[in-house]
Amino acid sequence: MSEEGLSTVGPQKEPKQDKEALRGRWEWVEHSVWTDRMLRTLERGIEGGKWFALIDKVHRRENLRSAFYQVWRNDGSAGIDGQKVTQFEASQEQQLQRLSEELQSQSQSYQPAAVKRVWIPKPGSAEKRPLGIPGVRDRVVQTALRNVIEPIFERDFAEQSYGFRPRRGTLDALRRVEELLNQQHHWVVDADIKGYFDNIPHTKLMAKVANKISDGRILKLIESFLKAGVMEEGKGWEATLQGTPQGGVVSPLLANIYLDELDWFIAKAGMEMVRYADDFVVLCRTEAEAQKAMELIKQWMEQAQLRLHPQKTKIIDASQAGGFDFLGYHFERGKKWPRTKSVLKVREAIRKRTRRSNGQSLDCIITGINPILRGWYNYFRYSNVYSLKTLDSWVRGRLRSILRKRIKRKGKAQGGLDHRRWPNRFFDEAGLFNLTTARAMGK
Repeated sequence: MSEEGLSTVGPQKEPKQDKEALRGRWEWVEHSVWTDRMLRTLERGIEGGKWFALIDKVHRRENLRSAFYQVWRNDGSAGIDGQKVTQFEASQEQQLQRLSEELQSQSQSYQPAAVKRVWIPKPGSAEKRPLGIPGVRDRVVQTALRNVIEPIFERDFAEQSYGFRPRRGTLDALRRVEELLNQQHHWVVDADIKGYFDNIPHTKLMAKVANKISDGRILKLIESFLKAGVMEEGKGWEATLQGTPQGGVVSPLLANIYLDELDWFIAKAGMEMVRYADDFVVLCRTEAEAQKAMELIKQWMEQAQLRLHPQKTKIIDASQAGGFDFLGYHFERGKKWPRTKSVLKVREAIRKRTRRSNGQSLDCIITGINPILRGWYNYFRYSNVYSLKTLDSWVRGRLRSILRKRIKRKGKAQGGLDHRRWPNRFFDEAGLFNLTTARAMGK
C-alpha cells in the first residue's frame, strides 16, 4: 500500500493546533519518511492494524542520506570489511546509490555482512561481554530501517519502558524509581535476564514484529540481520541461531519489541515496573505483592524462552540495609549513591591519567581529568553528597602524590604536611573540577 493509498480511521482534516501538536509529539521521527499524512494514520490507527509496502521508504535516497549522517555522527569502529566511516564518506553518494539499488531490486541483492565480534570489559569487573560491530554500509541500512519502523512500535510501547526510546533516558527511569520508593513501594523485585541479547528466540521475535508489519521484504531484511552471523578473530564465522548482537543499530529496538509484552503483562496485573532495556525492577508495597510479581515474571520468561539469572534476581526490602542497584545507582533506606562498580570505573579512568610517573604539567593533567569528572558528576549529581566528597578527596590525593614525587619525596601523599603544602584551595585555583562545590552551587 503506497502512502497515497493509506487507509485511516476517522476524518482526514484537523485544526491547525492539532497539526502542530502532532508535529511536536513526533518531532524526533525521520520526516523524509514520516509525513504529516503518515503520522495522522499512525495516531488514528491503520486499517487492519498492519503496515504494508514500507521497503520503498527504507531505500529512499533521502532516508539513506539521513541514516548515513546519523552513522557519521556516531562514528564507531570498522566492521569485518575494514571500511571506516571516513572511507564511506569519500564516495558517499555512489555508496548510497548502490545500497538503494540493492534494497529495491526484485532479487533483493542486498545481504548484510557478518558482525565483527569484540570483547569489552564489564564496568568494575574482570568479566567481559561481547559487542557486535556491523560494517558501515550495514549500519546505514539498519538506521534507515529503524527510521521507518520505530514509530510504528513506539506508538504502543508501555509507559514503564525507558531504554533506547526517543525523549527518554536513564535519568527518567531513576526519577520514577525514586518516586515509587517515596510512595512506600519499597519491596523490590530486582530482576536480571541471563544473557538477554544473546538469547532472544528469532521465531518468536519475528512473530511480534509481524503483528504490526506485513511487508514481507521488511521482515526478510530484519531476519537477514539476525541471521548474518558473527566473525571473531581467531575463530572465523559463527552462525547466529538466536539473539540480536549488542552494538547493532536496530538491536535495541528489537529487544524492546520482544519485552513489550512483559511490560503490559505486569502493568495489567496492577504492578509498578521500571525497565531500561533488559534491566528492570518491580516496586511493590508488600512482600506478598513482590512474591506474586516474581512468580508472574518467571511464568512470562518461561513462555518467552528466556531465563532469569538465579543469583542476581532477588526480592529486597529497600527500607532496610542492603538495598539494590539500578542503572549505576545504589538505593537503600531512602537514599541513593553511586554503586561500587560506578565508583571503581571512574577511579580507574582517573588513575590512568594520574600516575606518579606522569610527566605532564599539573595544568595538563587537570585538563585531562576534568571532562571525566564533569561527565560523572552530570549523571551522579543527585547522589548522597558524601559520595561526591569522597571522590573529590581521592582525586586530590592522587594529585598530591604526583606533586610529592616531584619534590623528591617517596610514597603516596600523607595528611598533615602534604595537605598544608597543597591545600584544597590550591587545586580549586588550579582549575580542578570540584564535585561537592558544583553540587552546592546547583550546577
